[in-house]
Amino acid sequence: MRTLFLAVPLLALPTTALAGPLRFEEALARAEAQAPSLRAKALAADARRSTLPAAGQIPDPKLGLGIDNFPISGPPAGSFVEDSMTMARVGISQEVPNAAKRHARASRARTDVEAAEATLLSETRRVKVATALAWIDLAYAERRLAALDGIHSRLSPLPAAAKSGVASGAARPAQTLQVRQSLAVLEDRRSELAAEVGRQRAILSRWTGEPAPEVIGDIPSLTIDAAALRAAITTHPDLGAAHARVAQAEADVSIARADKRPDWGFDIAYQRRAERYGDMVSAGVTVSLPLFAKRRQDPMIAASTANAAAALAEQEDMRRSLISDLEAGLADHAMHHEQWMRARDTLLPLARNRAELETASYTAGRAGLLDVIEAQTTLADNEFQLLDREAEVARDAVRLVLTFGGTANEIRHDLEHAAGHGRGSAGARGQRPRLWPCELAPRGFTGGDGPGRAQDPLLV
Repeated sequence: MRTLFLAVPLLALPTTALAGPLRFEEALARAEAQAPSLRAKALAADARRSTLPAAGQIPDPKLGLGIDNFPISGPPAGSFVEDSMTMARVGISQEVPNAAKRHARASRARTDVEAAEATLLSETRRVKVATALAWIDLAYAERRLAALDGIHSRLSPLPAAAKSGVASGAARPAQTLQVRQSLAVLEDRRSELAAEVGRQRAILSRWTGEPAPEVIGDIPSLTIDAAALRAAITTHPDLGAAHARVAQAEADVSIARADKRPDWGFDIAYQRRAERYGDMVSAGVTVSLPLFAKRRQDPMIAASTANAAAALAEQEDMRRSLISDLEAGLADHAMHHEQWMRARDTLLPLARNRAELETASYTAGRAGLLDVIEAQTTLADNEFQLLDREAEVARDAVRLVLTFGGTANEIRHDLEHAAGHGRGSAGARGQRPRLWPCELAPRGFTGGDGPGRAQDPLLV
């Protein structure tokens, strides 16, 4: 079991005046309360539940009105009273499907409710995962943008330093172009990052309904327990939805088989004749005769049985797909975690040491300005690489926990615990780490306010 601890200081990020600040758990709660897709699925489940009382009921009775035996030829033609068999009729008939069919239809209605509720749970989990990833992507997009601004502010004195070096003969004129080109590349990258911030804010706005969301607070510390995640596969909403579809298909098989049993019905009628003849009453019963089952009911039973087998196969495919996705996600998480640790503990310190050494060599006159620029560019790339790898680890954590975690209550408890842990430790991490740990001391600088400091604008 690996505990993922990511307490990233996001409180220091700039916010828009009219933006809505959202902590991680607040964004999830707002998405669950306001997402239109969840509202649609909830209404669909309500609609299915509303049909339950009607399922399995017998059809409505039918009222029959008519005139029987009205003469159209012979001596009594056109008369209602001359023929003793002419009568006005009013009656009621009732069709009664067999009990097996009614029970099967009621079972189908119950499975429809279960399927709708499972779909709602599945959509809820999908919305939470999408919201969580959007929140994290926006947080890291803003961090990358802030990091790039810091890098740019530290590189901005380099053009003047290059010109100063050219004027003194210590640098070639082409080096000034190299510096300007590096800054232009940073400007391009800043445009991309600003657009990324806008895209991720729009995605988060879609899920939360906040017009201009801003992320605040720490990224939650979540525990990746592989054994617990594997055990929770059996309660996954997607697998529950697949199981509900199997139940629906099995109910359809029961309905098809019930069609082989005869239905019945009855009717009763009151028949009024002329006064001199007296009135009459008729009653009767009807029974359906499924005599041609091989051509009618049996093919439908075979089709329903095949559909049930297909639903069962799809359920197994869903189970295997979830297991495969979980194992792949755990493998990716392990890889990203190792890469993040390597970038934090090895690559970034090496790049920082190189930048410091190149700066010292430049100060001592043993390295050129381009060497310093290359070292600082490498350091900047490692800073961005660290952010990228940290973001991947954070994305893995929330995707695994929210996608493959246990019940909604268990996931909510984990998130609240992680949020409380992050807020409790935010004070010690409230300051943004320096992106450039070393200062570019000018060549020949000896400290103080001497001539060397004033002559070379490379110092930051």
